[in-house]
Amino acid sequence: MKPKTLLLTMVIAAAAWAASPKAPQPTQAMRRAEAAITGDLIRAHTAFLSDDLLEGRAPASRGSELAAKYIAAQYERLGLEPVGPNGTYFQNVPMVGKKVDPAAQLGVGRDGQELTFNYFDDFVAGSDLEQERVAVRGELVFVGYGVIAPEFKWDDFKGADLKGKVLLMLVNDPPATPEEPELFGGKALTYYGRWTYKYESAARQGAAGAILIHTPESAGYPFTVVQSSWSGESFSLPRKPGGDPPLELKSWISQAAAEKILGRAGQSLAALQQAAARRDFRPVPFGLQASTELAQTVRRIESPNIIGLLEGSDPRLKNEYLIYTAHYDHLGVGKAVNGDAIYNGASDNALGVAHLLAIAEAMGRLEPRPKRSQVFLAVTAEEAGLLGSAYYAENPVFAPAQTAANINIDGPKTWGPTRDVIQIGAGKSELDAVAERVAHARGLTTRPDEYPEQGFFYRSDQFNLAKVGIPALYIDNGEEIIGQPAGYGAKKEAEYRARDYHQPSDVIKPDWDWRGAEQMARFLFEVGWTLSNWDRDFAWYPNAEFRAARLESRRPAGTAK
Repeated sequence: MKPKTLLLTMVIAAAAWAASPKAPQPTQAMRRAEAAITGDLIRAHTAFLSDDLLEGRAPASRGSELAAKYIAAQYERLGLEPVGPNGTYFQNVPMVGKKVDPAAQLGVGRDGQELTFNYFDDFVAGSDLEQERVAVRGELVFVGYGVIAPEFKWDDFKGADLKGKVLLMLVNDPPATPEEPELFGGKALTYYGRWTYKYESAARQGAAGAILIHTPESAGYPFTVVQSSWSGESFSLPRKPGGDPPLELKSWISQAAAEKILGRAGQSLAALQQAAARRDFRPVPFGLQASTELAQTVRRIESPNIIGLLEGSDPRLKNEYLIYTAHYDHLGVGKAVNGDAIYNGASDNALGVAHLLAIAEAMGRLEPRPKRSQVFLAVTAEEAGLLGSAYYAENPVFAPAQTAANINIDGPKTWGPTRDVIQIGAGKSELDAVAERVAHARGLTTRPDEYPEQGFFYRSDQFNLAKVGIPALYIDNGEEIIGQPAGYGAKKEAEYRARDYHQPSDVIKPDWDWRGAEQMARFLFEVGWTLSNWDRDFAWYPNAEFRAARLESRRPAGTAK
């Protein structure tokens, strides 16, 4: 956002807050209930959910079923009402599971002279087709970032006929320039930069396939994360009639493999990146054919979202809802690393579910209950592309128009109590001001995401609820760790991303400091308590891409747009 536009937004927001009813102030009853949230409680939930017994909690696995039943049992213990179909806590999400035989290879070349790349080491792949064998062959065409964004006057395709082609793409957004510092959000990643958008964009062009070039700088994580995330069973929601055509090939390729391919075409990655950064870029055909044959097992499965309700106390506001979300799935059992093949997902996201359960524990002890109703939603298949939350957004138990806000919890930290909290996707809604108010009262400073180029707001479940208009908040632990030297938090974050993220090593570690988890869960509890007891609406800012969906959801039936 441009500085003048941001200033105008802040002035408008400040005026709206000044005119709104006074914020609820913490009560002794709230503080007593908050005391139920302890590091020991969070550790106990995390320890069970990330135990080897649950085998990494892949959707529709034995471990996932155990996790779902554990969460439902906790809901029942806490007195939450089951509001899923058939009077249960479970909203079953239909999915298609596919697992590719790792013997697959990718060939790229011409005139019988092919470069050959090995699955896992050089590339990973899947397919939208529900077939046991998928053979793909098509001309390889470089299409830059694969973006069509009218609001930025950007079109990477320029009307080229790409039907049946295999598109080679860069991840992330086209970069901002000194002349246009806010192009595609500036440093912050937009949805155009996400890998999910790239595949959607290729499908709309009628392409046979899309191959994304991974670099650690553009993706924000090493290729090992791609390998672990894509080499197991992949999941998708069943395809809808009339939707985008299926992609036969959806692939990532390593930077080293990409540079070999480009070298064969007489191109360089650096030169193509430079060309793709311009509006006048046009697709570049290489005169090369890309081909592969995937053998895959295919199955139809179901995996549940788990939904519990704590009804509000106010006769009117109890018909409005605050939804807490946390995904309980992880990657299951995969390729062994240092002899360990179970991807336990302790931080990502057994710990987040533990926060959700601890907040539910405290909310249930409040007397009186919060004015708005509380919904606790543990979602499945986040790691497969936010599928559980996508299904809920399309099949909501509580209408988006009546849902006041969403607080999402994903990958919190255990490095110790902090002096700050981080607002992921700051500047989108008035929920920011609520979080800032609570932080200030607790002696914390708030900071925007320091890694906006990695697009975390678009990579977790609040994104799907935001897409249907629900104001959403995603808060992470800060990095100013009390009792630690400057830079300690940033160092721990970098170590986690490099070593443990989507790896078998994401387990509870001896140096985890559970005081940080307790601090964050208590902070989110107070934010939720404030939102639930404040008799006012919480709006998207005018610049937010989700504002139109909110307005549309609340438009009276039968009225003109």
